[in-house]
Amino acid sequence: MKPVELLRSDTPACRELLHFNNAGSSLQPRPVTDAVLQHLLLEQRLGGYEAAQANAEAGQQFYTAFAALLNCNPREIAYVENASRGWNLLLQAIPFDAGDHIVTGVSEYASNYLSLLHLAKTKGLVIDVIPNSASGQIDLEKLEDALDDKVRLVALTHIPSQSGVIHPAAEVGRLCQQRRILFLLDACQSAGQTVLDVNEIQCDMLTGSGRKYLRGPRGTGFMYVRHSILDFLKPATVDLSAISWLQRNHFEWRDDARRFELFEHYVAGKIGLAVAAQYAVDNNMIESAAVIQRLGHRLRQQLASIVGVRIHDSGFIAEASQCSHLGGIVTFNTPLPAETLQQRLQTQRINSSVLRQRNTRLEFEDRGLGDINRASVHYFNTETEIARFCDAVEQAIA
Repeated sequence: MKPVELLRSDTPACRELLHFNNAGSSLQPRPVTDAVLQHLLLEQRLGGYEAAQANAEAGQQFYTAFAALLNCNPREIAYVENASRGWNLLLQAIPFDAGDHIVTGVSEYASNYLSLLHLAKTKGLVIDVIPNSASGQIDLEKLEDALDDKVRLVALTHIPSQSGVIHPAAEVGRLCQQRRILFLLDACQSAGQTVLDVNEIQCDMLTGSGRKYLRGPRGTGFMYVRHSILDFLKPATVDLSAISWLQRNHFEWRDDARRFELFEHYVAGKIGLAVAAQYAVDNNMIESAAVIQRLGHRLRQQLASIVGVRIHDSGFIAEASQCSHLGGIVTFNTPLPAETLQQRLQTQRINSSVLRQRNTRLEFEDRGLGDINRASVHYFNTETEIARFCDAVEQAIA
């Protein structure tokens, strides 16, 4: 991993901001922004189609970079406009029958759960929601009990937006593989935050966002589809780039994950996201993940020492040297309304975010939580910034 000074030098905004909103949208490193701007300038000079042709090699790097990041074949990778779009494309491609069950967790991302709810109502499906254990992770015993012959899909958010908990994706994958049940993993917060090996996790499908811990452009995303299940999936939409039109009334799908892509897409964003993925690979994800976990734990410890602050990341132990199931997302509340604290911090050029109860209704209703604050650290953040953040919180609530 690069020294933090070089990482911060690659991130010009670090000179002006204390950015603890990496779970919302991280700060782009200079190479990512440069790649996007250079392609946009090429489009300005040459035209859109011509620029794409001239920069075709950079576009192809997207597939090899993500294959390296996820430990898979480039043919199992596709570009999508955003993670929610990719997740829904995969969900809609599964040939469900009325009465099929979908199993998910109480920490599921709001848009994902709403999509499941809509699909259940339109196709007559049943959603089984598995509670979390005391650690805040999905309860594996209850999950195993729920996986009967009626279950067609397990959908899991790897790291929820509303807590620092890292769910045991590999253990879930093992259970699904034993029972030949499809496993769809939402890696929006885990891509770039922790090591992702799809063969170790044993997921069949995975989706992720560009803008979060991967530090890519907004409006970009990616998906992984295991090649062995590709022909089982039936994409809901047909695009000329996704098929071969062989006869007037006959076409065949592409034999790779790009059957889910559209011809028209944000080429500059795709190139920038490829650079972001390669940046993560080159920076050594094992070391990066360790730094993020260490900083997250340190932030929890310092916040917990402030009178009036309560940490909401389940299983956090302030006296522990580390909590292995917790990452860089830190959730807490204070005597102030969450939005008021966020605004007071922002006046000091400190970025954080607010988690709305209405956007994470399953888990927060179960836990009796309202709106709370979220601070999310990355490997380019520092202990000095953590101290400054905690001082600012303490002053704001004094």
